[in-house]
Amino acid sequence: MINKTMKTMAIMFAASMLLTSCYSYTSVVGAGAKGANETTKWNHYVLWGLAPVGVSDSKQMADGATDYSVHTRQSFVNGLLSGLTFGIYTPTTTTVTK
Repeated sequence: MINKTMKTMAIMFAASMLLTSCYSYTSVVGAGAKGANETTKWNHYVLWGLAPVGVSDSKQMADGATDYSVHTRQSFVNGLLSGLTFGIYTPTTTTVTK
């Protein structure tokens, strides 16, 4: 009985480590970022990311720049919050580099 429980717990732990994911994507606008000036904001989603509540506007974050890069990702902290709320609240982070 104890061996079966330990084996099940080990499989669940391994699956939770192997099946996690963070994602990241980058968009380049114009010629891309010319400097290192960064603006970062969080995007707020509910229900496993299906319904946006508050999403940042990358064009507004670029503040009139014509050449910039947009990097959107789920950071460790974003993933942690998503896990703690069982996916009910799922934030992401957007960084605009000008």
